[in-house]
Amino acid sequence: MPTRRSGPTRRSARNSPRSSGSDRVSLSVETGGRPRRALLPRVPGEWLVLAGLVLFVGALSILPLARLVQAALFPAGTFDAARIAEVLGGRRVAEATINTIWISCAATALATVTGTLAALLAGLTDLRGRTLWVFGFVLPLMIPPQVTALAWVQAFSPASPLLGPLGLSLPPGMRHPLYSAWGIVLLLGFYNAPLVFLSVRAGLRRLPADLVEAARAAGAGPLALSRDIVLPLVRGAVFAGAALAFVSSIGNFGIQAMLGIPARVPTLITLIYRRLNAYGPSALNDMALMALMLAGLTVVGMGLTGWLGRRGDQRVEGAARRLRLPLGRWQIPAGLLAWGYLAACLLLPLSALLGTALVRGYGQPLGPDTITFENFANALFHHEGIRKAFLTSLWLTALAVAVLVPVSVALGYVLSWRSGPVARLLQLASELAYALPGIIIGVAMILFFLRPMPLIGTSLYGTVWVILAAYLANYLALALRPVLGGYAQIDRALDEAGQVAGAGLIARLRDIVLPSLAPAAAASAILVFMSAINEIQTSVLLVSSRAQTIGPTIIFLDEAGSSTLAAAVGCLMVAVVLGLMLASLAFGRRLPEGVLPWRD
Repeated sequence: MPTRRSGPTRRSARNSPRSSGSDRVSLSVETGGRPRRALLPRVPGEWLVLAGLVLFVGALSILPLARLVQAALFPAGTFDAARIAEVLGGRRVAEATINTIWISCAATALATVTGTLAALLAGLTDLRGRTLWVFGFVLPLMIPPQVTALAWVQAFSPASPLLGPLGLSLPPGMRHPLYSAWGIVLLLGFYNAPLVFLSVRAGLRRLPADLVEAARAAGAGPLALSRDIVLPLVRGAVFAGAALAFVSSIGNFGIQAMLGIPARVPTLITLIYRRLNAYGPSALNDMALMALMLAGLTVVGMGLTGWLGRRGDQRVEGAARRLRLPLGRWQIPAGLLAWGYLAACLLLPLSALLGTALVRGYGQPLGPDTITFENFANALFHHEGIRKAFLTSLWLTALAVAVLVPVSVALGYVLSWRSGPVARLLQLASELAYALPGIIIGVAMILFFLRPMPLIGTSLYGTVWVILAAYLANYLALALRPVLGGYAQIDRALDEAGQVAGAGLIARLRDIVLPSLAPAAAASAILVFMSAINEIQTSVLLVSSRAQTIGPTIIFLDEAGSSTLAAAVGCLMVAVVLGLMLASLAFGRRLPEGVLPWRD
């Protein structure tokens, strides 16, 4: 019996003076269970990898955020309450704070309602064309927010290339309704609805099917079933999605800048941006204080939604399996509503963006005499600033992927198979850098890299390297998520067997872990590439005349009056995102469920 065999074996190994580390590993593999982790020897290679991870996360996440806190609260080495009250109590800061709070809350409410209804429709019913519809519903989340804002503005402007010929555009001279606080709320709500959708859809997949079928057998209709059975059981998922939507809304620079700055609706994130442009690094301490307030609002919002999700949490036991409730006579109305939403919120803005990019001058009607590809040719070949920004973004993103994928594989090994306080601290630091609004990371990077670095004796501020550091800090958690899902599907005994055979950590990761982890690592690379290639939230504060990226270029072009050229750049961004999403579906079936959010 196993207990009789394991007892003598352990005693003989402990009493024999010739028992080696390999013997202890082989015994741990035989006995299995929790004790085998304690019997594994400490391998020097693993300590070196752990030290490297601590240095990587500490230098790129912990120390910059600590420098941000120091600059905000202790700029002269001491805590100055009077200065803090003066900065935060100013009229502009107070107005921006109030706008930030209510706009983010309203946008979160809109995103929560829209995303939850969409998840119920796609996750519980037999909606026709569901797979394609899910892909289209999630697609706006992958499009850069500045492109989304530009597309919506051009779709409903008096010079709309689509609505204008139909006589449905705004009359000339009328103020554009999206240039307002409620316009920001509308776009943020629609932009973040996929976040709630993904969270609620994941909750629906864990729904006990027997309970739902019993309610249907008792005569419960769709409305009563959703209200009394489904929504209480997925309440936690709804509020988890609301927390994600709030964090995204409060830190979404692209939409707030494209709509809020022309409308003179200040928010904290746009106020930080304008202060840096107006005063430069001399305003960094005040910017750090506003960034810290923004971080505090983010943490409070996430905590509040988490608390609401835990209140009255209802859980039942039961087998979870996919439910497909028949829509019956509601099939056609539900289909029209679902596809009409995509037509209005996705196809119309993107079509208007393409139409604007295909005319020579903004406001010209789209027709055989006005259509041209000059804007695309200028964006790709002739405009030096755009070409340089695109190439810079391309190689910076590729370098970030090349660094983050192996780091996430090594960090995933530590988090999955080597638990401890250091591992938990590494995970917390990486998640914090990803959860905070990107502009906070940008301020932290400016503060941390503004001074000359110890070894090189020069400052990295204003160079592409500070942007790379921000990418590495901001996207480590994103790269880690698919990798952790891949580790959950690997038998740890394979790694222990390689350790018994004398293979070092690097050899085991290369020859044993990585072949099984390859699909998850590829998904990690795609997610990071898609997020970083068009990024604006962090890099908008870090770009300079020496270091331009493609993300902020749309805002700069639109501010300069080059709307048709900005539209062409936006179309190219959408094409890159769409191509990567479609390419990822080729190996999507080999990945853990939920790794690719656009896959049904």
